[in-house]
Amino acid sequence: MAFEEGLAKSEKAYEQFTEVSTAFAEIVKDEFITTWQWWVGLALFIIPWLVWMKYRKKDSTGRLLLAGLLIIILSLTIDLAALSLGLWSYPLIIIPLAPFLFLPYHFSLAPVGIMFALQIKPQMNSLLKGILFSAIAAFGGMNFFNAIDFYNPKSWSTLYDFVIFLTLYYAGYWITRMESLNGLDKIKSEGEQNEKNKRLS
Repeated sequence: MAFEEGLAKSEKAYEQFTEVSTAFAEIVKDEFITTWQWWVGLALFIIPWLVWMKYRKKDSTGRLLLAGLLIIILSLTIDLAALSLGLWSYPLIIIPLAPFLFLPYHFSLAPVGIMFALQIKPQMNSLLKGILFSAIAAFGGMNFFNAIDFYNPKSWSTLYDFVIFLTLYYAGYWITRMESLNGLDKIKSEGEQNEKNKRLS
C-alpha cells in the first residue's frame, strides 16, 4: 500500500531529522558556544528589541508590533522554503532547538529593522524609503553576515535579497496603514452612537 509506505518513510525521515538536530546541538555545545561569533549571534536576538523598546514610537506600538509579527511570519516562511531548496544556508547555529527556525534574522533583525524604518520620517515617500532600507539590508547587512560566516548565499544573488527585503518592507507598511485597526471598544461605542442617532431621527 502506497499510503502505508509513505507513512513509514515519513517516520524514518523524522528520525533522521532528530539525528540532525542532535548533531547541531553537539556542534553548538562543542564548537560554537565558546566563540565570539556565537555570542554576537545571541546578542542579535536581544539587543535590537531592547533598542526598539526604548526608541519606539509609543503611540504606534500596536501597529508596529503587528507589522513586526507579519515580518517574522513572512521571513520564516521564505527562509524555510529557501533552506529546504538549498538556495542558501546559515552555517552558524545559535539555538540548536529547531536550528532553521530560531535565527536572529527573522526573529529580531528583520522585524525590528523594518519597524524602525516605518516609524522614521513617516511622511517620506514610501518607495524611496523602502528602496533605501532594502539596499542597506541586502547590500550592507547580508554581505556583512556573509563575510563573518553567519550566512552562506551560495549562488543566491544579493539583488534577490534586495527584492525580498523590499517585499517585507511593503508588507509591514501595508499593515501599519490599515484603516480598520481601531480598538474593539471604539468600534462598539461608534456602533452604539449610530444606533442612538437612528432612534433620534
